[in-house]
Amino acid sequence: MATTWPPRTVIRKASGLRTLESALYRSGLGPVAGVDEAGRGACAGPLVVAACVLGPGRLASLELLDDSKKLTEKMREALYPRIRRYALAYHVVYIPAAEVDRRGVHAANIEGMRRAVAGLSVRPGYVLSDGFRVPGLAIPSLPVISGDATASCIAAASVLAKVSRDRLMVAKDREHPGYGFAEHKGYSTPVHVTALTELGPCPEHRSSFINVRRNVRRVVDGNPDQPDRGDEIGWGKMGTADHAVRAATRQGRAITPSRVEGRLST
Repeated sequence: MATTWPPRTVIRKASGLRTLESALYRSGLGPVAGVDEAGRGACAGPLVVAACVLGPGRLASLELLDDSKKLTEKMREALYPRIRRYALAYHVVYIPAAEVDRRGVHAANIEGMRRAVAGLSVRPGYVLSDGFRVPGLAIPSLPVISGDATASCIAAASVLAKVSRDRLMVAKDREHPGYGFAEHKGYSTPVHVTALTELGPCPEHRSSFINVRRNVRRVVDGNPDQPDRGDEIGWGKMGTADHAVRAATRQGRAITPSRVEGRLST
C-alpha cells in the first residue's frame, strides 16, 4: 500500500507552529511554502493571497508569529517587515473584485494560491495550503485545516496577505470616500451596509455578493424598483459628481469643483 506524506499521525500530533514543517524538512521535502488568503468574505476590495517560505531556523526571529486573526493590527504591522526580512521567499497576489465576480470566490481563491506559489523566487519542495486543496500545482501539496495556526509558513503568509490587503483598503478609502474602507476593510459591517445603501456600490464592490447586488438597483436611474440586470447595469451613478457630493456630505466635508471634476474624469 502506498504511503501518503505527511502521515496522518504527524498532522494529528502537530504541536506548535513548526512540527509539520520540521517533519517535511527532515524527510528531504523542503523548502516548504505556506499559502493563505485575506479578504475571502469581504464584499468589497480584492482577494489577496500570499505564499511564503521561511526555511528552517527562521522562527526564532518571529516569536510573535501566529494566525493573523489572533494578532492585533499593531502586532501584524510589527511582524510584516520581519517576515519579509527573514523569509527565504514570498510573493503576494491581488485578485481584483471584478475577477472575483467572474470566477467566483472559491475559484478565485484557488487561482490566487496557484499564482502566489508560482511567483516565489525559490521553488518549494512542498506546499502547505490553509484549508483548501490547490489543484494544478506541479509541486506536492497538502491542505491543512486551520493551517495558519498549525504551520509557521502558513501563519507568515496569512500576515503578509492580511497586512497587504489592509494597507490597500486604506488607500481605496481615499479613492472612494464615504464607504469607510479604512475602518472595515470591505467587510459587511453595519457602517458599511449603511454607506452602501446611501451611496450605492463603487467599482471596488463585488457585484456577485447579494448585499451589493441588492443595492445596485438603487442607483439605476434613481429607481429602487428597477429590476436587477446584472452586468448590464454597470455601476449606475458611481464615479459621477452625484456620488462625490453624496460622499462628501456624508463625511461632513466640503465638495470642491476640482473634486467633482476628478470624479467625472475617472
